[in-house]
Amino acid sequence: MTGTGPTPEQLFEGHPLALEAHRRVGALLAGLGPVTVAATRSQVAYRHGRGFAYLWLPGRWLRQPAAEVVLSIALDRRIDSGRFKDVVHPARTTWMHHLELHAADEIDAEVATWLREAWERAGCYCSPP
Repeated sequence: MTGTGPTPEQLFEGHPLALEAHRRVGALLAGLGPVTVAATRSQVAYRHGRGFAYLWLPGRWLRQPAAEVVLSIALDRRIDSGRFKDVVHPARTTWMHHLELHAADEIDAEVATWLREAWERAGCYCSPP
């Protein structure tokens, strides 16, 4: 844990699905290698050199959110999957994929594959060329 912000447990207090999602994402990432987890007032960020995945509570920003928690995954390509609520292209080399979570078991093997790809992409910016 880094920074002086809240812990993920504090951020997700009263949101059991969000807390379970955090635990499941952490378990998937644990086998990949170095990951830094940092919570702010609005999200939990997972970093490997740079941020590659984020869990956040849409109810903090939207009046009537469709899900309790969203997992956002940053990749260098667009993935066309009906599972994503939205895919945006905020930077020339980044596609952000927003996955609304309604149950913890939605963090499955397919999501694990996307997280691995995002982790690998983020880490490639850590080392000199």
